[in-house]
Amino acid sequence: QVQLVESGGGSVQARGSLRLSCTASARFATMAWFRQAPEKEREGVAASRFGGTTAYADSVKGRFAISRDTSKNTMYLQMNSLKPEDTAMYFCAADSAFKIQAALLQADQYNHWGQGTQVTVSS
Repeated sequence: QVQLVESGGGSVQARGSLRLSCTASARFATMAWFRQAPEKEREGVAASRFGGTTAYADSVKGRFAISRDTSKNTMYLQMNSLKPEDTAMYFCAADSAFKIQAALLQADQYNHWGQGTQVTVSS
């Protein structure tokens, strides 16, 4: 059974930093981070595909960085200059297929999901 386990969430003040981790029980071609705030739709934050292709939501470009350690089947999200609007539950997602660039931040493209880790940013 595929497992994705997120960690690293927490509470931080605005302009602070956090690093999220997602460890998978298998290797996946495409992995991504999504987030969902209360009463809002789930949105793609960042994605990474084997070969080096990445994608970022406009709202996090220049502040967040996604990376992967394939030897550990682990994906990271370094989040800097955090804002209160970044407050959400962050989910790790993975899929065995190579996704095209345009699909990297679409939630319906991913078959496997973690349970989420909460990030709260206070002003």
